[in-house]
Amino acid sequence: MTDTVRKTRGTLADGREIIYFDDSEPYVSGGATRRLDDPRPLPDRFAPVEGHDGRTRAVTGPEMRWDVLTGEWVVMAAHRMNRTFLPPADANPLAPAKPGATYQDGEIPDTDYDVVVFENRFPSLLRIPGQADEAWYVDGEELWPARPAAGRAEVICFSPDPAGSLATVGTRRLRTVIEAWVDRTRELSALPGVEQVFCFENRGREIGVTLHHPHGQIYAYPYLPPRTAQMLGQARAHRARTGRNLLRDVLEAELRSGRRVVAESAHWVAYVPAAARWPVEVHLAPRRDVPDLPALQDDERADLATIYQRLLRAGDRFFTTGEGEDARSVPLPYISAWHQAPVHEGRDDLRLHLQLFSILRAPGKLKYLAGSESGMGAWIGDTTPETIADRFREALR
Repeated sequence: MTDTVRKTRGTLADGREIIYFDDSEPYVSGGATRRLDDPRPLPDRFAPVEGHDGRTRAVTGPEMRWDVLTGEWVVMAAHRMNRTFLPPADANPLAPAKPGATYQDGEIPDTDYDVVVFENRFPSLLRIPGQADEAWYVDGEELWPARPAAGRAEVICFSPDPAGSLATVGTRRLRTVIEAWVDRTRELSALPGVEQVFCFENRGREIGVTLHHPHGQIYAYPYLPPRTAQMLGQARAHRARTGRNLLRDVLEAELRSGRRVVAESAHWVAYVPAAARWPVEVHLAPRRDVPDLPALQDDERADLATIYQRLLRAGDRFFTTGEGEDARSVPLPYISAWHQAPVHEGRDDLRLHLQLFSILRAPGKLKYLAGSESGMGAWIGDTTPETIADRFREALR
């Protein structure tokens, strides 16, 4: 941690970890500490559970099965069917605890916080203590290997204000978020069996969020996700042909062209990729070759907080409705995805970059993944990357 951010660990009632990242006084100096006890009467998450037949069994976690047709792992996390879904404002589990309340079913025990991270109550990835990470075969068929999805899933809350967003928290708070991403990437990368750490944010009902609160997630995958595996294959083939790094060459080509570059700073370049798929898409890449967020230097992290917030605010101005005095911006539903190099392989072949994209193609109109995209994986774009870049430059003014 930096001198301007204090990290404090605690444990929730069911045994999950919670971590506060504070940049405000009196917490950052240690003059006060966030509340660490959790008064909720939650059972230990790894305690044996009683089934519908009345029998007690050991708790089970999510599993992943190998899709022999595509060569991809597919995670099965059936318990997530029961996760919290669009609760009323007075039952927001990501909001701070209500002052004076003896108990509420919220995830943060303190009545305020700056940035906070905790293990997901309904995780897609979870390591069960004592469970061997051994493969088995579905129905005994060798075509269908399966394994425990023994990773970790965390939630990161960017602000205690349910109406806030990363675009409005301010650059200082966004810098604290970046420090939290750095910390979690470093620690999760050190866990046994973790192959990739993925920091991301889903925002907006159209994207499918189940909680309307400014937050993101951090996954520690026990396998290499398909997009990373595909990019790594392309990068290795490019290096074999040219001896160069593919993502470095992509950045330099975009800078030479300049046609789709939408913003630059001392340490970062934002551009719409030449083969952008989504109706709104922009990539943000560091000028220096770094594999992941922990490899960023202090000046690169500070610069990132500024340019990233500019991009998010431009996203919220990308679409407008009405004209003249009646014109208003449309908050952009988006996915913000940090692509980092895997933990153990491809460290020299893949390069840190952010992909920010939206399924919104016009106010009130969504980009649906219909037959060609969903059935065949054959993408058909609704606009051109150059049009997207032109609009982003206008929105950045």
